[in-house]
Amino acid sequence: MNPLISAFRFTALPPETNAFRAAIKDFLKSDMEDSAPDVRARSWMGFSAAFSKKLAARGWVGITLPKQYGGANLDALSRFVLVEELLAVGAPVGAHWIADRQSGPLILKFGSEAQRRFYLPKICAAEAFFCIGMSEPNAGSDLASVGTRATRCANGWRLNGRKIWTTHAHRCHYMIALVRSSGEPQQQQEGLSQFIVDLSLLGVTVRPIRDLTGDDHFSEVFFDDVLLADDALIGTEGEGWAQVNAELAFERSGPERVYSSIVLLEHWINCLRRGPDAAVHAATIGRFTTHLATLRNMSIAVTAKLMNGASPALEAALVKDIGTEFEQSIPVAIAAAISMNPDAAVDPALYRTVAYLSQIAPTYSLRGGTREIMRGMIARGLGLR
Repeated sequence: MNPLISAFRFTALPPETNAFRAAIKDFLKSDMEDSAPDVRARSWMGFSAAFSKKLAARGWVGITLPKQYGGANLDALSRFVLVEELLAVGAPVGAHWIADRQSGPLILKFGSEAQRRFYLPKICAAEAFFCIGMSEPNAGSDLASVGTRATRCANGWRLNGRKIWTTHAHRCHYMIALVRSSGEPQQQQEGLSQFIVDLSLLGVTVRPIRDLTGDDHFSEVFFDDVLLADDALIGTEGEGWAQVNAELAFERSGPERVYSSIVLLEHWINCLRRGPDAAVHAATIGRFTTHLATLRNMSIAVTAKLMNGASPALEAALVKDIGTEFEQSIPVAIAAAISMNPDAAVDPALYRTVAYLSQIAPTYSLRGGTREIMRGMIARGLGLR
């Protein structure tokens, strides 16, 4: 059997998640402000500290973290249900997203007890927002060749370098940065460590990057002799590569790698229901539905592995690659469907949402690791490389 196919053991969501899903739906109906589909299409890139605090008040930020640190101590499948419902309606979850998805679990797994007690309650209360410092201007897709460096000094560590394509860095409180603490960039994975960087420290400069859509969710971050305390180091010095690969499994496999264009798809279907052309596009809708169902099952399977303590980097790469292709195909297909009848009136909100996703969707195959990197990992898993 294909080793990648056998790696996925499909898991049904437990029955108790049904009541949780119903509670989430009720919350979203009462507490999420109405907004146009082109706004909701931003979803996990949409930043609203106020909405994140509403979720935190329900105990739904950091829900997999232990109660002793402010979490709800629920399992990863419960978090899957929460994330699925939030993305389905396009809730603006970008403020707490990174901390909830990976920074909190990373600190729980590799951090010191002092780090857990300081950061995790703030994450669960939506009082501390995190970003990820991985990509660098001169490293391309080769994450291991980072040049940002932390050097030991009398008072801790001295940080110099820069990061780029850092989501919401200009709105976040902290960054977990992968940097070189020993050796040279050509040594690749050796000598890498992870540090928690307070973005308010002297020497940190954050410059937002405006994209084609006019949004500024990306940033470039500069570190000029930033002094970090000894306790900024997460885990063991020099073990950052292993730690970051465990972290990336969370980033690459979740529903956000499947649902990024779902608001557009739903709005298009609703528009078709009001017109005469629904039957014409039934095959396209059916194809998207079957693809979504399969990808959802794959994502749940990876979530179950993470919940059981595994680090399914290969399976996560496959979900990310196929999921990204699915997400990118939705605005292309819907734009083509609209152009089939150029004389027909187009719902203005549908037009705006297609326009937005057509501009932003190419980035889906960059974030979380480029398509080429993902397919290289998959090829190695198949024994082809």
